[in-house]
Amino acid sequence: MKNKIFLYLFIFAALIALYLFVSSGKMADANREKIEKLNLEMVLLKDSVQQADLRVLEMQYFSLDNNDDALAYYDYLELKNPSRYIADKLLETNEQEGDNPLVPYEGMHNDFKINKIKVLNHKWILADFSDGKYWGEILIKYELKDDLGVDFTLMDHLLYTRNN
Repeated sequence: MKNKIFLYLFIFAALIALYLFVSSGKMADANREKIEKLNLEMVLLKDSVQQADLRVLEMQYFSLDNNDDALAYYDYLELKNPSRYIADKLLETNEQEGDNPLVPYEGMHNDFKINKIKVLNHKWILADFSDGKYWGEILIKYELKDDLGVDFTLMDHLLYTRNN
């Protein structure tokens, strides 16, 4: 009787060991598949990050902040961020009553005000304006003077038409 109990315990222990061996192999295979899937996702994400970086560099090409030749014009003024300074001066033109004086249109829904500004280099600015319903863009020539005053001159403009 004692031998049969040991035999049954041995068979039971062998079955448990066999179960653990098989299940650990399946678990290792499942983990390997997960790792391979994550590695593939990581490669795809690296590619998309590289593409995004290239797009950002492409968008920054026409920017005063990334144009050392244009920034050289402002070395003697000791401005920390000439692009932000010029954009702030342009936004100050929005503060007066009525339409912005650089926008050659009268606001139809509200007053036309400048919204977004892109300082292209040491001479030109591209800006977006809107009255809340209608919008357009203007190309502005500017000159930053030694006394940190800025003169703006409208070069060209366009107003988008609504198709509704």
